[in-house]
This record gives sequence, structure tokens and C-alpha cells, in this order.
Amino acid sequence: MAMEKENDRGKSFTRRAFIIGAGQGLLLGVLAGRLAWLQVAQGTRYKTLAEKNRINVKMVAPSRGEIVDRFGVPFAVNNQNFRVLIIPEQTDGLEDSLKKLSKIIELNQKDIKHVLQVAKKSASFLPVEVRDNLSWEDISKVEVNITDLPGVGTDVGEIRNYPFKEATAHIVGYVGAVNESEIDQDKMLTLPGFRIGKTGIEKAYDKNLRGEAGRAEMEVNVIGREVRELKNKKSMTGKRIVLTIDAELQLYAQQRLSTTRSASSVIMDARTGAVYALNSYPSFDPNEFTSGISAERWEELLNDPAFPLTNKSIAGQYPPGSTFKMVTALAGLEAGIITSRSAFNCPGHYDLGSDRFHCWKRGGHGIVNLESALAQSCDTYFYKIATDIGIDRIADMAHRLGLGERLGFELSEEKPGLMPDKDWKRGRFGQKWQPGETIVASIGQGYILTTPLQLATMTCRLVNGGYAVKPWVTGFVGTNSGLDTSWPKLELNQAHLDLIKKGMYQVVNIKKGTAYSSRIEDSIMAMGGKTGTAQVKRITKQERAAGIRNEDLAWQFRHHALFVGYAPVDNPRYVCAVVVEHGGGGSTAAAPIAKDLLIMAQKRDPGTEPLKDPNEGNGIEELPRRKPGMIGG
Repeated sequence: MAMEKENDRGKSFTRRAFIIGAGQGLLLGVLAGRLAWLQVAQGTRYKTLAEKNRINVKMVAPSRGEIVDRFGVPFAVNNQNFRVLIIPEQTDGLEDSLKKLSKIIELNQKDIKHVLQVAKKSASFLPVEVRDNLSWEDISKVEVNITDLPGVGTDVGEIRNYPFKEATAHIVGYVGAVNESEIDQDKMLTLPGFRIGKTGIEKAYDKNLRGEAGRAEMEVNVIGREVRELKNKKSMTGKRIVLTIDAELQLYAQQRLSTTRSASSVIMDARTGAVYALNSYPSFDPNEFTSGISAERWEELLNDPAFPLTNKSIAGQYPPGSTFKMVTALAGLEAGIITSRSAFNCPGHYDLGSDRFHCWKRGGHGIVNLESALAQSCDTYFYKIATDIGIDRIADMAHRLGLGERLGFELSEEKPGLMPDKDWKRGRFGQKWQPGETIVASIGQGYILTTPLQLATMTCRLVNGGYAVKPWVTGFVGTNSGLDTSWPKLELNQAHLDLIKKGMYQVVNIKKGTAYSSRIEDSIMAMGGKTGTAQVKRITKQERAAGIRNEDLAWQFRHHALFVGYAPVDNPRYVCAVVVEHGGGGSTAAAPIAKDLLIMAQKRDPGTEPLKDPNEGNGIEELPRRKPGMIGG
């Protein structure tokens, strides 16, 4: 029995010894493997460190994502940026080298002074940028003479380019250098020459467009000079943005507006809210901003009375004039104040107490109902019903149709406009709302301010069956497209909306209509709409007696011309809003432009074409082929 216990004890000892030995062997194997990896695989790296050098990890800027139209036509791309650099310590004399260089490429005394100032603030072994955005010819000249230019070298980077220039400047925006106030947690913003979006889509989706920085491990010596690259992780290009805009429609609209001194327009899809063209004229070339605009040019743009830097289609705020009459009419119908049979006499004025409010037609329109009042833009009809409705119900209808507040559009430059009511005036001025102010508001004057984008949205909601569409312009951000266009329906009587549409049809398509001269004679493409003329400066009795008319005033005091329209009338799909600043009458200045834009929109018919999926490649390099029968085709 004792012998058996002794044998068991011996076996147990042997197993323990084996386990301990195996563990020790495994540990020694791991240590040996680690030692071998450090000596063989990482030997060079640690040799570098042992020689008092160090590894410096630096970020590699990614390519910025493209911005394209609905068909893949590029609006914002990255071009090669040829640069000339100079390393001060490698020159025989920095100023002398720069003077030699100035004989090869354009380099004035101001440029030389700037390089000298930058060099004083930097280590002598660090490269200083001398010129960027050079042509291939200039770079070739430098390369040919490089042996005579010690310390000078060339480099290739990227610079943002906007092929459509002025036509898309206000939508796409531009990029610029990072200001101190704009630096956040993203370390890329500290990279020399890194640019971020300043306006438009470039700003709205800046973080998506930036991409992700790469990493490069550089061997540098004890004083910080780069010796060689050890490891490199590629950067990730920013996401591609696909817009709802149709490039050719956008370009055509910009050209059409260029016949004015200052104007803006919006073309929308009445059913989905997609924006197909968003234009503001005059505009600017965003390419001027990519490498830094001159102070002189900046001042020129700022001081232009037509405000080329302002996106007037979303930030221009104007009295809507008679384009607002549909709001007053619908408010009256919904409140039960008027019906399709309500008719009033227009003697050319409307009296409220001791005050007299004139119709634009001094002799009056005679007996008018709602349809003919809209068609002939009779002011007196709307003065009458506004008195019975009151400003609060008018304001409520305006808000329901998209006026007087931001619509949540992607571009941050969007302005809210203004739709006043009793509470607003009391809060703003501490005064009671006056009945006469309701009369003025009924025809889109007084305190009311709207943007062209709001007017287009209002028109969409009037003609699409009362669906509360909102404008949008971004179809894809990368591969993500999550916008839901199943818009809720407003609680509006369809018979009332149909009555408003009949009036808008008559505006353009009957002889007494204010926009009859701008009708589309092709019945398949026929449009409906509403003219508007917004007063900027009232002509005094003395001026009128002297024979002074609105067109005799200085440009900045003339009326604004407006028009909102839709087409085709049988099945509304495309909506257009046009504002011509100080253009005079809506029927003569704005309606003809809207007519041309709606014809082009129907011929292009972008609403029937799906947005280009970013997964289908990088898009095309030229405008899509015109469809048969297009203007200019």
C-alpha cells in the first residue's frame, strides 16, 4: 500500500515538472521570437532611434470629394496644383535665388518679400512655398533650370476647381484657408494650405467632403530634418455629393438672367421638392477664392450695388407684391369669407374710413370674381376680403404655404423672410396692428418679405394638390440617399386649390390676363402663374404731378418685378419663381424669363430621370446630350 502511494506521488511530480518545463519553454520561445523580430524586422527602425534620430508621423491630406449634378456632370473637382518651393539653407542666398527665379517665372517684389518673411519664421531646412497654381509650361521652365537654382524644387498638389464658374457659384460655394476661429478637433485643419468649405454645398457638407487623412512615418534626424519615408498609409478621398441640379438647365437659367442687371430664379419639382436650378445674377467666379482672392477684387465684389456675393435666390428678401394674392384668396376661401361666386365692383379704389387705397388700374376693373381678380390682378378685390379675414388668418395661411420662415434648405445662407401679424407688431414695435396694414399686406406689400425659394415652395403647394413639399438639393452624400419625399398633405379644400389654379391659368392664357404676352402657345407645355410688382419707393404727389414715373427713378428705387409659374397646366410638374430686382413690372420683366425657363425645364424634363448613383463611376466630363427639339439643339 505504501509502495502504491509512493508511485502515485512520483507520477504526480513528473507531470508537474513536465508542465512547468513546457511553460518555461513556451515563454523562452516567445521571448526568443520577440527578440528575433526586434533585431531582424525592426532592427533598422531601432538603429535609427539609437543614432539619436526619431520617427515623425505626419498627416497626408486627402483628396476632397467631388460635387456633381444629377447626371454626374462635375461642379467641383480637384486639379493638379503645380508649386515651386525653396529650402533656404540649400541656397547660396535666399533673396538672390528668388531674384534668379523671377527671371524664369512671374515673381514680383511683393512675392519675394512675402517668401523672405515666411522663411524668417521657419527653420532654414523647411521648404517655403514660392508660387502655386502654376502652368505646366512654368514648371517645365523651372525644371530645365533647376541645376542653376540651388534650393529650388517643384511639387504637385491639388487645387479645387469649379468648371461652371459663375453659373454654380452660389449653390456649390467655394473653399478657403482655415481661420483660427474655424479650427476644431480635426487635426487636418492644421495642415499647411488645407482648405475648407466657406459657402454653399462646400460648407454644408464640408466634413463629408474632407475625407480622412493618411499617415506617413518619416525618419528625421536630431534637428528635425526629414531623412526618408519609412511607412505610408494612404488617405481616403472625401465623399461624392450628387445634387438634384440639372447642369444644363442651371447654365441656361444663368444665361437668361444675365439679360438683367440683377435677378434670381428657382426651378423646382412640384411633386418632390427637388431643386433643378437655383440661380442668382450677377455672380462671381469661385475659382478666384481657391488660392486667395486679392484685396482689390474682394472690395470690388463687396461694393457692387447688385451684390454678386449674395445668393439672392435663398437670401434675397423682397415684398412679394401681387404673387401674394393667392395666399389672401385661399385664406378667404378656407375661412368661408368668399366662394367661387363672390364678386365685387372695383371702381379703382377702396375706402376704409377716411383712408382711400387705390387699385393699380386707376379706372377700376368693374365687377370681378376671384378668378378674374387674379387674372387681372385687381387690388380692390383683395382689399375687400382682407378687411373681413384679418391679418392673423392671412399670416397663418402664408406660413402653411411656406412663407415667412426658413424651409430647412441645405444651404446655411437661407433667410427666413417675414410674415407679420398682430403679435409680431406688438412685440417688435410695441404698437397695435392697424386695419390699413392688413389691406396693404393683402397684396404683398408693407412688412412682408419673402425669398424666391419660398415663393417657389408656395407655388408647389398650391398646384400639387396641397402637399407640403420642401425644397432640397442634395441627392446623395457618398452612397447614402435617405431623403423621404412622401410629403404630408395640408388640410386644404381641393376645390379651393382648383379655383386658385384656374385664376393662375387665366393670368397667362386669357387676353385680359396680366401675363398674356408671355403665354406658351404649345398647349402641351402651357403654363399658369401670377405676376407681381413690389413697390420700393412711393412716388409722391408732387413727383406724379411733375410727370415722374417709376422708370424715371434711379435704378435702386424702381419696383421689383416678380413672377411665379407652373407647367404643364394639366398636370403640374415644374414650378418657377423669378425676381428681377428693380425690373419694373412683373408682366414685362419677370414673366418672359419664367416662360423661357419653364419651356426649357419641360424639354429637359429632369424629373423623369433618376439621380446618378455614385456607385456607377465618377460621372461624365461634359454636358449630357440635348434631347430632340431643345432650345439651342
